[in-house]
Amino acid sequence: MSDCLFCKIAAGEIPSTKVYEDDRLFAFEDINPAAPTHVLIIPKAHLDSMREAGEEHREMIGDILLAAGRIAKERGLSEDGYRIVNNCGEDGGQTVPHLHFHLLGGRPFKWPPG
Repeated sequence: MSDCLFCKIAAGEIPSTKVYEDDRLFAFEDINPAAPTHVLIIPKAHLDSMREAGEEHREMIGDILLAAGRIAKERGLSEDGYRIVNNCGEDGGQTVPHLHFHLLGGRPFKWPPG
């Protein structure tokens, strides 16, 4: 999608601090971190949110979660723990209409989230 912020970041049209990249995924540091580690993991193919996800996206979503686990391990978060978040829709707190998961760590988190 040509006007999508995250599509432009994944394509290198907007600068970011890349954390991970493969042929289907791109991960980068959040510019407004909510924790010492705050990485966004996105598919390069545009999908607005989990509302649009179907069976054909099963492998891609699994790849995102596995990438989050690898990044967490590389960052030393595995022992103390971390959080993986997907906000879906306005009421869910989604602010960018491109499927993305937040990897958060480096501090304790409370439940329920705000």
